[in-house]
Amino acid sequence: MFPPKLLAQNKPFTVVLDAGHGGKDPGNRGNGYYEKEIALNIVLKVGKELEKNNNIKVIYTRKTDVFLELHERAAIANKADADLFVSVHCNAHSSNAHGTETFILGLNKNAQNLEIAKKENQVIYLEDNYEETYGGFDPNAPESLIGLIIMQEEYLEQSIAIASLVQDNFTKQLKRNNRSVKQGPFWVLHNTYMPSVLIETGFLTNKNEGAYLNSKKGQQEMATAISKAVLDYYNSIKYLYVVNETEAAVDTKSESPPEVDIYEDVLFKVQIAASSKKIDIKPYNFKGLTMMSREKESGLFKYYYGSTSDYNLIKALLKEAKQKGYESAFIVAFKNGKKTKLSEIIN
Repeated sequence: MFPPKLLAQNKPFTVVLDAGHGGKDPGNRGNGYYEKEIALNIVLKVGKELEKNNNIKVIYTRKTDVFLELHERAAIANKADADLFVSVHCNAHSSNAHGTETFILGLNKNAQNLEIAKKENQVIYLEDNYEETYGGFDPNAPESLIGLIIMQEEYLEQSIAIASLVQDNFTKQLKRNNRSVKQGPFWVLHNTYMPSVLIETGFLTNKNEGAYLNSKKGQQEMATAISKAVLDYYNSIKYLYVVNETEAAVDTKSESPPEVDIYEDVLFKVQIAASSKKIDIKPYNFKGLTMMSREKESGLFKYYYGSTSDYNLIKALLKEAKQKGYESAFIVAFKNGKKTKLSEIIN
């Protein structure tokens, strides 16, 4: 079985940009502004920046002032087999609250987070046959919100990564008040099968922030911060994607499947490092390599890439690790769970 990243090399990095609300759903009207218009303006500017990169494909859930049902937004992303879903909104509150916050799907007991999610989810009441479409989902019922969480757990780490990049840019570059990365039970995130975030760019109900978000300058700055976060996220994982799809298609046709060389009861791994320091086995710590594992041996942490009984495959993974810069990487073997000299296995 080939590693997922090798199978993903025949597609571009696809981002779906979702401007919240639209059409008969204006979103919040803080200080007389229209959330639907501001969100769309920001999204279009984000897309314009991302489209400058030939390796990124941008898809919009809407590019005009039209009404879209929540399930339609997720369906657009899923149909495109997207790699990232970004939904842009503006916040509102009865107080003078201000600042940005980026949500990933999750159930946080914080009452304010739940209220924000309820407001965003309540758009389903504007949809025809919403009871049938959403299977009895009630935006105001906590038990309904709990049911949203399970689907996105697989993408939690990636969603946190992109959300953190967004918030860092808002805070460090634009000096916006940081309300942090949070979890919330948003329907539009629940139904997407990819890393997904919902960005609240600020509070229209705050006089100064509302005016900023309604201005061309504010919208451009927010868009630049978001697009840079997406690009930084893409650059951290772009080893998954080919630079030239045509070349990939040619390679796919010309290459015959590699021979399989299976050793029963043996697992081969590529050791890329050994350290007294315990490092999280996340791709960003290992030059983008996934399928990492860590074991402690003789007081040191050993870091391994891949795990397979196929000797030909592990040789391919060794070559890849060296191409990533791990020139001293080498293959190790485990027979029946016990580390064994490679020469004894191969001979």
